[in-house]
Amino acid sequence: MIRFIFLVTFILRFSAVYAQQGKFDPLDVFNLEYVSNPQISPDGSRIIYVRNYHDIMTDRRLSNLWIVNFDGSGNRPLTTGNQMDFEPGWSPDGDKLLYKSNKDGMVQLYLRWLDDGSEAKLTNFPKSPGSFKWSPDGQYIALSMFVPGKSQSFASMPSKPEGAKWNDPPKFINKLNYRADGAGYLKEGFQQIFILSVNGGTPRQITFGDHDHWDFDWSLNGDKIFFTANLHEDGELDPRNSEIYEADVHTHEVRQQTSRKGPDGRPVVSPDGKTIAYLGYDDRYLGYQASRLYVMDTEGKDTYLVSGALDRSVRQIEWDADSKGLYFAFDEQGNTKIGHLSLDGQLTLIAENVGGTTLGRPYASGSYSVSTKGQLAYTYSTPGHPADLMTVDKKGKTRRITRLNDDLFKYINLGEVEEIWYESGYDRRKIQGWICKPPDFDPGKKYPLILEIHGGPFSNYGNRFAAEIQLYASAGYVVLYTNPRGSTSYGEEFGNLIHHNYPGQDYDDLMSGVDAVIEKGYIDENRLYVTGGSGGGVLTAWIVGNTDRFKAAVVAKPVINWYSFVLYADGPAFFSKYWFGEYPWENPESYIKRSPISLVGNVKTPTMLLTGEEDFRTPIAETEQYYAALKLRQVETAMVRIPGASHGIASRPSNLIAKVVYILQWFNNHP
Repeated sequence: MIRFIFLVTFILRFSAVYAQQGKFDPLDVFNLEYVSNPQISPDGSRIIYVRNYHDIMTDRRLSNLWIVNFDGSGNRPLTTGNQMDFEPGWSPDGDKLLYKSNKDGMVQLYLRWLDDGSEAKLTNFPKSPGSFKWSPDGQYIALSMFVPGKSQSFASMPSKPEGAKWNDPPKFINKLNYRADGAGYLKEGFQQIFILSVNGGTPRQITFGDHDHWDFDWSLNGDKIFFTANLHEDGELDPRNSEIYEADVHTHEVRQQTSRKGPDGRPVVSPDGKTIAYLGYDDRYLGYQASRLYVMDTEGKDTYLVSGALDRSVRQIEWDADSKGLYFAFDEQGNTKIGHLSLDGQLTLIAENVGGTTLGRPYASGSYSVSTKGQLAYTYSTPGHPADLMTVDKKGKTRRITRLNDDLFKYINLGEVEEIWYESGYDRRKIQGWICKPPDFDPGKKYPLILEIHGGPFSNYGNRFAAEIQLYASAGYVVLYTNPRGSTSYGEEFGNLIHHNYPGQDYDDLMSGVDAVIEKGYIDENRLYVTGGSGGGVLTAWIVGNTDRFKAAVVAKPVINWYSFVLYADGPAFFSKYWFGEYPWENPESYIKRSPISLVGNVKTPTMLLTGEEDFRTPIAETEQYYAALKLRQVETAMVRIPGASHGIASRPSNLIAKVVYILQWFNNHP
């Protein structure tokens, strides 16, 4: 609590400059609202969506459910209170609603009758339920739930004397995957699938065994559940080799549906019950492999590829009402779009600018849903606002339903965002980026420049709202953010230009972007700054090891030493197999030559490091190594540790703010 009060006081002082000028300031992060998970009713007449907001006193994101008519009228809350209500799901007849809420403490599943607003708490589990799915007849719910395993002591301790106070017993670990970012050290047990009557009662377990089960759907007659799992004996060592299985609801007999090398999953049964659509690919052990859309019959036969002509990764698939095609989301040049693919592969574009649910940086995000009549509801974002609710009618006409932040943005000015394309100095390849200018931008003045680099590295920035970018711009900086080679949304060839070569020529792409902005004439070349998180932290450390053109740098949640990272992060089987192809001890030279620690002897740039103390994706030990090395070399440095934060630092509003104000203070200290 003392830390939080200190941080708020620091932010209040930092915000004073912004407030005087009518600009977006750090405390405005607490005022941001956004739409997520819009669910359109089966008949298309109404939409239920999650309205997200922040509580400055508890430093938490909260949410309630709202309902609105398709034409935008009747917008009103379904639930209220300082809690989290989320993941709404209409019943097949459109009369009832399932949703999750932590209103009673732990997240549980609630059933609400929409005619009179009455509701029942459907679950009271010792652990929060996972995903859920209505049965086609609306009488049952399939849901996932963690089932604890039996914890056995490896060795027997002698009995302690009566009244003695000994330490807690040792923790015996014998699994490869024993911790996960955001979850911490994992408890014994697995995610299993259950069936629960809408009338309540005791859920009945359908799947068993020492494996997780996820992404499931019902057969049309409700007798079977199709689900995703990696039941292979070497599943821990081959994490991407999942399959689709069928479980009999009555006998619990499990039958395998797919059998190729690679991930198959996310089964969705067609409305006529004859076909299963799913996502997957033939694993070629590449760093980036696009998820393809396939269909097969319910016996696991007659499989064929539907999205073969589309060199983009497919996600969020939903059948159309006549079972002749599927809706899906995909990223195209930094823009998330919704398309429709007929079963013969004909693509129709439905909507674009989907996203806006990641407030910090402009990553791809967002979701949509479709009615049986072909209307859509989706989250809509531009650089000027986080996610709002947008609809598409049967004729393809869009309508923006909400403007959740107009009350805030009416009184402040945001930075204008300009798209830029430029050539990489390495091979003349076209690179896409965006420039965010200060709100009071004057092309006749000279501005400091921040190069902000995305993580992943297989991800993308885009033409979307980003609080961090806007805060940098409001502080008087021009901000450049780009999609260098390795970024998604440009096809597999572009993504795999960094396969077993990262960092590599993506460095040239970034430096060429800086040069392209400088050529515009409004950048002070003596005030260049660089920062990025995760993969962006890797590249920031790589940059200061290769050039001293930047006045200061902030390396956020980086990988500094690939050898230690692969053996210490929460995905050792994945990172070693797909990002290197060899274990560290088999070819240590390959690991070290791509590690920023190998270039630390070149660093002259004042460099601050910033990482969450509970980050298990890029563990803080990576940050500590680099900090120690810079200290030994007497390079100006500092280390910022975010207490309680995992890899997703910005999951709490104050952490997002802290990240920005510490970065800006470091840059301001090096004019």
